[in-house]
This record gives sequence, C-alpha cells and structure tokens, in this order.
Amino acid sequence: MFKAAIAQAEGDLPRAAALLAPLHPGADDSPVLETQVYQTILERNPGPMIPRLKEVLAKPNPALGYLNGELRFWLGWAQEVAGDHAAAQESWKQARSELQPFLKEQPENFYLIGDLALTNMGSGDKAAALTLSERVMAALPIEKDAVTGPTPIEILARVAAQMGEPDRAIAALQKLLSIPYAGAFPAGPLTPALLRLDPMFDPLRNDPRFGKLAESAEPE
Repeated sequence: MFKAAIAQAEGDLPRAAALLAPLHPGADDSPVLETQVYQTILERNPGPMIPRLKEVLAKPNPALGYLNGELRFWLGWAQEVAGDHAAAQESWKQARSELQPFLKEQPENFYLIGDLALTNMGSGDKAAALTLSERVMAALPIEKDAVTGPTPIEILARVAAQMGEPDRAIAALQKLLSIPYAGAFPAGPLTPALLRLDPMFDPLRNDPRFGKLAESAEPE
C-alpha cells in the first residue's frame, strides 16, 4: 500500500494500479481500501470500486467507529466522480449523520473533524465546511505537530477549492508544497503530480497560479 501511495504521489498511476491489484482489504483495513478508491478516482474511473464500498458498508462494524462514516465519504466521492450526483449526495448525507455523533465524544479528533469538513463540502454546505476546516486547524496547529499539523491545511485547500474560494486554496497549496508533512489521504502529502490528477482541484485548473504549482518541480 505504501509503495502504491508513493507511486500515486509521483503520478505513476500504472505502477500504483499494479501494486494495489492483488490487495483485498476489508473495512478494518480502511487505509488500503481508501488507497484503492483514491487510485480509481485519480484514474477518473471509480465505477468498479463503488460496489465494493457498498458491500463493505452494507454491514458496518461498530468497532470501527467513525471510520464507517469516513468510508461513506469516499463512496460519495467515487459516485460523484463517476457522474452519479444524486447517489453521491445521498451517501454524503448519510456519512454526515454517521460522523456527527462521534464529534460530541471526540471534539479534538482532527481526523474526524476533517472528514466532516469534506463531507459538508460534498453536500455543498460551504459555511459548515469552512467552519470545520478552521476548527481542524485550531485542533492541530503546525506548531504543535510538524508532521501531521499541516494536514488540516490540506483539508482547507480542498474545501476552499471546491467551495469557490480560490485565493484561500492557492495560499494553502503554496504552503503545503513548501514543507514535508504526512498528508490528509493515504497517498501522503500533496505533490505537483497529485494536483494535476486529483479531481477535487478541478475548479482551479484555469487559475495560472494553480498551473504554476501543478507544473512545479517534484519535491524529493
């Protein structure tokens, strides 16, 4: 999975696909499953993974807690990229209802807050998505954690790109491409290659500032 994630970050989708093909993760191995879904999203062909996600989510394991809601976010994103907007909206609505109760129990869980920010973004709730993005940055500042601290900035970049806030998105991306960090998704930190491939950044494609970032030299 880690080798595949590195290949994704380098923009080598054929190599990533070959590494992921033999893997058959269940819901209890969500990083691998999400890496496989992200691969098909980067390929702009997530259709084959949608039945697999539905199968996994048909009988959610309570022991996985908020990760069931996280996987449902990925289902919604796969459906959206596949062109089924109505199904995506239904998945994101359900994901939000599954994630929200955990926030009362885990108010400082930045992974959970990030999932909720992205889910509200998918649902088109700009105010909630941006508020949660700011909340997740407050929960885990860079000064507190140099490795995962920048992850909330990536959440903000993604939300801002989708919610019609290009200036905020570009500023966040400029910061992220200048530092090493863990990354919000299994593929790791954003790279110019991922900016070129990831459909979440499609609204920025015609912005010359984004083009400059996406075509910049790959970090070592």
